[in-house]
Amino acid sequence: MADFELMASMMCADFGNLESEVRELDEGGIDSFHIDIMDGRYVPNFAMSLNDMKYIRSATDKKLDVHLMVEHPNNTVRLFARELKEGDVIYIHPEAEYHPSTTIQKIIDEGVTPGIALNPGTSVEDVKMLLRIVKKVLVMSVNPGNAGQMFLPYIRDKYTELLRLKDQMDFDIYWDGACGEDKIKEYAPLGVKGFVLGTTLLFGKERPYGETIRRIRELSF
Repeated sequence: MADFELMASMMCADFGNLESEVRELDEGGIDSFHIDIMDGRYVPNFAMSLNDMKYIRSATDKKLDVHLMVEHPNNTVRLFARELKEGDVIYIHPEAEYHPSTTIQKIIDEGVTPGIALNPGTSVEDVKMLLRIVKKVLVMSVNPGNAGQMFLPYIRDKYTELLRLKDQMDFDIYWDGACGEDKIKEYAPLGVKGFVLGTTLLFGKERPYGETIRRIRELSF
C-alpha cells in the first residue's frame, strides 16, 4: 500500500465553527492543516489571515502547511515563520519574488521547512535550481485563488517530470487542487507524497471527516 499524507484545505472549512472543525479533523486523522494566505493581488481573492493561522497553530499539534499566495513574500515571510514551529512548512510562489532564493533562505533561517508552489503555467525548467534548496514542491493542479475548480489535464506532464527529479534533488511532491480519489489512486503509488483535500473530497459532505479520511486511506491500489 502506498504511504501518503493528507492535508485539510482550511479555506474550505466552516469559519463559524473553526474550533470544532480543527478538533474533528485532528481527531479524524488528518496529517496536517493547509493554510492558504491570499493578498488579493497575486491572486484575485482573499482567503485566510495571519490570525487564522495563529489560532489553528494554537489548536493542534499537527503540522501546518502555509501557502503564501502573495506578492513579494520576502517582505512578510518572517511574520508567518515566527508563529510556526519546527516541521511546519511555508510555500512561496517563485514568480512572486525578484529573488526567490533569498526568501527561501529566510524560511530556513527561521527553522521552518521551505517549499515552493508551482502554478499551472510554471514550468519545471523555470524553477529547476530552486529544487535543490527546498524540501517540498506543491503542484497546483488548478489555477490558484479559488476552491472548486476543474483539474487541468496538462499538469500530468509536470508531475512526470518532477517524479523523475525528486530523489536526485531530495524533495517531496504534493498535490493541490481538484483532488479526487482517482488522483490519489493514480499518483500516490507513483511517489506523490501528499494531497491537499478541499471541496472535492473532504469539505461540504454529509459525513464525518474521520470517516472520509479513513475511506481515503483504505483505497486499493
